Amino acid sequence: MSDSPSSHQVCIAGTGSYVPEKILTNEDLAKIVDTSDEWILSRTGIRERRIAAEGEFTSHMAAKAGMKALEQAGITADEVELIIVATITPDTLTPATACYVQQQIGALGAVAFDISAACSGFLYAMKIAKRLISDGAFSNALIIGAEKLSTFVNWDDRTTCVLFGDGAGAAVLRRAEPEEGSILATEMGTDGRLTHLLNIPGGGSACPITKENVGQHLAALTMMGKEVFKHAVNRMKESAEKVIERAGLKPEDIALVVPHQANLRIIDAIADRLAVPQERVFVNLEKYGNTSAAAVAIALDEANRSGLIKRGDNVVMVVFGAGLTWAAAAVRW
Repeated sequence: MSDSPSSHQVCIAGTGSYVPEKILTNEDLAKIVDTSDEWILSRTGIRERRIAAEGEFTSHMAAKAGMKALEQAGITADEVELIIVATITPDTLTPATACYVQQQIGALGAVAFDISAACSGFLYAMKIAKRLISDGAFSNALIIGAEKLSTFVNWDDRTTCVLFGDGAGAAVLRRAEPEEGSILATEMGTDGRLTHLLNIPGGGSACPITKENVGQHLAALTMMGKEVFKHAVNRMKESAEKVIERAGLKPEDIALVVPHQANLRIIDAIADRLAVPQERVFVNLEKYGNTSAAAVAIALDEANRSGLIKRGDNVVMVVFGAGLTWAAAAVRW
């Protein structure tokens, strides 16, 4: 699904992120399951991940990331018109986590809702918010990717528990002034034929958790890793190429690629296929693992706040997740 011409240009006015204090290292995991630092690092590129504190929910992390983005954008909570939270680990099935975030930050004039697109969620939210702002329905939006994946991991499964972590990232989108940067192009797609490759089978209406199945870890992430890897590389390459082309860019025009942080081998493969040198690809995977919808948002904020992105730079974000879903965005900063 691609863009069509719109009436208002939309820019990213501020970013924010939050990760919990608790660090879970590969050595810590080796005491829980049959694994090692060398095994995890060589196959994934992950050294450690963050784990939310007891009583710290997805909405709490989302609200903290969101407030940092608002502060950088120079927008107060009561000025926020739209809140979209991308998450697969909501506080509750209903109401939406965005409603809790609205309450916590005091954005009582905002419309608030969640979207569920797994690791692609933040860029799905960006496309939706961009369109709603460009069409004139809203003048600004707070979009957040937030996950408490530690709640949905089977800590006995060494193939998945080593991969995931908790955290949140956010961005403020608003109408752009003529001299400002803008979101140049967005892309997203889905292949529902491959739902079985990466999912949480239990906890929904198809498979409620009951006293009979409660010990079967049905509300935990399951993944067919090799198949996911293959599709991830191909779909991320295709979607990134589409936004680069539609934005009128060439590989040498791109200051930074911010990919989904799931596996270093996937990131390296994407950089190679896009003909972008490794030094222009942002990676923080080793610190946080895969934080699903939060991953690209946290990475964008860290790249922004560290000075890697400067005014006028062209930035390409690209993601892939369960669904299967994928998305990309090209932004002039």
